[in-house]
Amino acid sequence: MIAPFLRRPAVTDAARSLAAFVLALAIGAVIIALMGVDPLRAYAALLDGAVGNRNSLGETLLRSIPLGLAGVGVSIAFRAGAFNVGAEGQLFVGAMASAWVGLSLPGLPPVLLLPIMGLAAMLAGAAWAGIAGALKAAVNANEMINTIMLNYVAILLVSWLVHGPLKDPGSPLGQTARLPRAGYLPVILPGTRLHAGLILLAVVAVVAALALARTAWGFRIRVVGTSALVARASGMRVNRVTVGALALSGMLAGLAGFCEASGVQHRMIEAISPGYGYTAIVVALLGQTSPLGVLVAAVLFAALQIGASTMESAVHVPSSVITVIQYLVVLLLIGRGAVDLVRSRLVRVGLRRRSEPRI
Repeated sequence: MIAPFLRRPAVTDAARSLAAFVLALAIGAVIIALMGVDPLRAYAALLDGAVGNRNSLGETLLRSIPLGLAGVGVSIAFRAGAFNVGAEGQLFVGAMASAWVGLSLPGLPPVLLLPIMGLAAMLAGAAWAGIAGALKAAVNANEMINTIMLNYVAILLVSWLVHGPLKDPGSPLGQTARLPRAGYLPVILPGTRLHAGLILLAVVAVVAALALARTAWGFRIRVVGTSALVARASGMRVNRVTVGALALSGMLAGLAGFCEASGVQHRMIEAISPGYGYTAIVVALLGQTSPLGVLVAAVLFAALQIGASTMESAVHVPSSVITVIQYLVVLLLIGRGAVDLVRSRLVRVGLRRRSEPRI
């Protein structure tokens, strides 16, 4: 009973991700020890900073919202064989669109204003990702390069808007005026900043998981991602699936931007994201591009990031060590494929030598 369960692909992938995460923590412990600090003390401080009290837990879950939403989006694109590394720019344009709508419709009640703001953010993110998708479909342009370049365009465009046409006249900073109160996402954990975006993230992850596993759309995504040639030969419209996956990926990144503008900053600011869109790529990899796996990975990475500042102040370990650990996870996950390749080749060489006749 147990052995067949352990051999399931989802269980195997989860075990590999967990192993990569634990190994990255172990390597981080060695780095901390070389600094002359007890790794157990450092990690205890990190854990306390991440979940030690109500506020810490609230901040960890708050940070997981943009990481999770953008991460689920990135994972959907990856499943379709499209490499969307532009979630950062899509988050920026989504946040900007939602803030502009909120400021333009100040008289609406929350029950109308919040959905309209969220819809605007999703459409903006989808349109921004759709540029790369359209270029790929039309001229087979590399979507990885295009989404990277579009990040810079989006960030600079938003910077111009918050310093120019949409700048708060009463502030010297690059930001819009404050949103009307109706445009705030409600807080769900009293005494913290944790807002209803967490519920939105959970719903998105569950719906995405069910859609990928049990719908014709999800089947097409999986087939195209596995082999575009097979999908095309079976009559699937590969370009349409790819463009749709990229647009959906951008939509969820834009939704992450809405959650930041409406739930955290209550306005659009020039630096609304400290790199959530880039970290979302790592989160998607750690979650094995499974929406529910991404949800867990987002919470883990959020805990690392939130706890890092407490670790730095308590035991004087630079928070940059946590950044090293995060990207060690990526290297270990990517390196797993190289290890499997070397191992399989060694096995083939061994079998060949055994089959050779002895003279």
